[in-house]
Amino acid sequence: MRCLIAFVGPTAVGKSAVATKIAKQYSGDIINADSRQIYKYMDIGTAKPGTEERESVVHHLLDIIYPDESYSVALYQRSANELITSIHCSDRLPVLVGGSGQYVWSVIEGWQIPEVEPDIDYRQSLEKEAEKLGQESLYSRLLEIDPVAAGKILPGNIRRVIRALEIYKQTGIQPSKLQTKNGLPYPVLIIGLTASRDILYELIDKRVDLMIKAGFVEEVQKLLSMGYSADLPSMSSLGYGQIASYLKGEISLIDAVQKIKYETHRFARSQYTWFRLKDSRIQWFDVNDDISSKINYTIKTFLEAV
Repeated sequence: MRCLIAFVGPTAVGKSAVATKIAKQYSGDIINADSRQIYKYMDIGTAKPGTEERESVVHHLLDIIYPDESYSVALYQRSANELITSIHCSDRLPVLVGGSGQYVWSVIEGWQIPEVEPDIDYRQSLEKEAEKLGQESLYSRLLEIDPVAAGKILPGNIRRVIRALEIYKQTGIQPSKLQTKNGLPYPVLIIGLTASRDILYELIDKRVDLMIKAGFVEEVQKLLSMGYSADLPSMSSLGYGQIASYLKGEISLIDAVQKIKYETHRFARSQYTWFRLKDSRIQWFDVNDDISSKINYTIKTFLEAV
C-alpha cells in the first residue's frame, strides 16, 4: 500500500482514537505528528496515546528525545519519511496523526528545508532582546527582512521568528526563498476532524479536567525534581508552564487550570490557520456527527483506487 493517510485537526477533537481504530482495521502503523509527544516523561499533559492504544497498534516517533534536548522540523521530516518508506516495504499502511502543522505539511508537501545548524549564542541574544523590547521587535525585524516568511508565522510564535532570523543571518538569503515544496511520489488522503467552537471548547475543558485527575500536577513536579527547568522550550507546552507556576506558589490550582483551558482554546483556534476548513486537500468530518462509517467508506474508496 504505497500511500499515506493523515489525520489532522485541532487538539482534543479525537484524532488519536479514530486513527488508532483505522490503523488497526487496515494493518497500519501510526506516525506521531504532534511536536510535544516526542518528549519523554511528558505523557499526561501532551495527551499521549495510552498503553491500550500503543499495544493495539505500533506507534512511531513518541518519546524520542529528553525534555532538554533540541529538535527541529527538518529532523522530524527526515525521520517520518524514513518510517513511511520502511512501513511501505513491510506492506503496511502509514498513518500520520497530529495537529502540529509544520510537522504534517513538511511531510505531505515535501518541504525542502534549509540545512542550517542552530546558533545558540545568537538565539540567546534574540531571546534577551525579546524580553527587553518585546516580541514585536523581533517580528518587525523579520517583516522587514522577509515579509513572505513573516506572513506565515504568528507574531507570538517567538521560536519560529527566531529560527527565521537565524537562517537569514547564516545564509544571507530570505528564509522563504530557501523553502520549496516537492510533494510526495505517492497518493495522500488527508482526513480532518473538526467540531463547532462550543463543542470543541467543551472537549478541551473535559480533557484538561481529566489530565488534572490523572496526575498532571505530579507529572510536572517530577519533571522539575529531575532538573528540567520550567524555562525549557519543551516546558512551554500547553499546561506545563501554568502548573509550574502553581507549584512555585505564584497562582492557585484553580487559576492554573483556567489558564490552561483558555490557552488551549486559543491554540485550537490557531491550528485552523494550518488546517483550513476551505482547504480542498482535506476531507473534513464533524465529530458531532456519526462519522465512523463515513470515514471508513472514504478510506476504503481511496485504498481501492491506489
